[in-house]
Amino acid sequence: MDGRELMKIAVMALSGGMDSTSLLLRLLKEGYQVKCISYEYGQKHRIEIDRSVLNINYLKSNGHEVTHHIVDLVSAMSIFNSSLIGEEMDIPEGHYEQEQMKSTVVPNRNAIFSSILYGYALSIAVEFNQKVIIALGVHSGDHAIYPDCRPQFYTALEHAFHIGNWDSEKVSFELPYIDGDKESILVDALQSCEDLELDFDTVFTNTNTSYNPDSKGRSSGKSGADVERILAFKAIGRRDPVEYVDSWGTVLQNAIEIEAQHKDEYYRQKLTELQYVVTRQGGTERPYTGIYDKEKREGIYRCICCEHILFTSDNKYDSGCGWPAFHGESEQAEIMRISDRSMGMMRVEVRCSKCDSHLGHVFEDGPRQFGGERYCINSASLVFEEDEN
Repeated sequence: MDGRELMKIAVMALSGGMDSTSLLLRLLKEGYQVKCISYEYGQKHRIEIDRSVLNINYLKSNGHEVTHHIVDLVSAMSIFNSSLIGEEMDIPEGHYEQEQMKSTVVPNRNAIFSSILYGYALSIAVEFNQKVIIALGVHSGDHAIYPDCRPQFYTALEHAFHIGNWDSEKVSFELPYIDGDKESILVDALQSCEDLELDFDTVFTNTNTSYNPDSKGRSSGKSGADVERILAFKAIGRRDPVEYVDSWGTVLQNAIEIEAQHKDEYYRQKLTELQYVVTRQGGTERPYTGIYDKEKREGIYRCICCEHILFTSDNKYDSGCGWPAFHGESEQAEIMRISDRSMGMMRVEVRCSKCDSHLGHVFEDGPRQFGGERYCINSASLVFEEDEN
């Protein structure tokens, strides 16, 4: 170590968006010396770089020093085809998982970015003779449209870099958000801001997610990236502090409508007619016709729409009512209860907490030894997964 103190060093790409900004906060909280690279590659939302500089300065004013480089790739990437960089192509609007959003993919972008990050990280690792991590903020929400955000890509990329470089054992990739989504990333950022004594709203005012901001840098609220961000802030119960072209109420309502339309199209394709009527329209299957009414195998019952675990075989019992009956829900189900005054009576409807799928109703005539409740659930709202043992 030639007398120099061992440090925790992380190299990362700082786009200026909410994912990479959250990752920067996380690394600082974990005690890393962070070295960031922002890329200027002809992106229409170049304001993201300016926002990243604002946050670097904000962090510095609060005692958090971060090394920041801006790498110019405009000339090289100007020959690529993408609506994100091509003046002749418009940024598509709509849901972030819709097919038209693939036009925003910049070919091989993350391979290029990662290659530069790797060279930088390896240079530092050799200079200080210590391990360096390359941290990236990619997450599961990116996987549908951006194939270079999938974990398999980074596993293969790291293997190739390892083969092609001396001292590569000193450098490794870390993807802390790979199984998360925008909501979980924001929750993580909230905790990091609290631990670092930073103002969350100031930090996220200094970010940009929109692919098509206006000339004043205000987010459109209509690109797929905007919609995903807006819904994430809604999910954590906060108003997005970044400035939009329209009011927060307007962009939020637009995002909710786009999400609802996309989900409806998705479920119409995924579900059978009965499953759709029950889960999305609140219908009820006829008694004694459901495939799980007499199911006695051990296993778990998931939501047919989102695969969230709702019940286990330990919860199930034979009530004779004609529908699958459960005396309780699984520990993490968090099933929602809603007053239902339809059918000329007062009932309690139950819905999946993750996707708002209609499941059935809960009544107070269940087994007393388990609390006295009976979840009367449509088989059409469930998928059973048998225990392997």
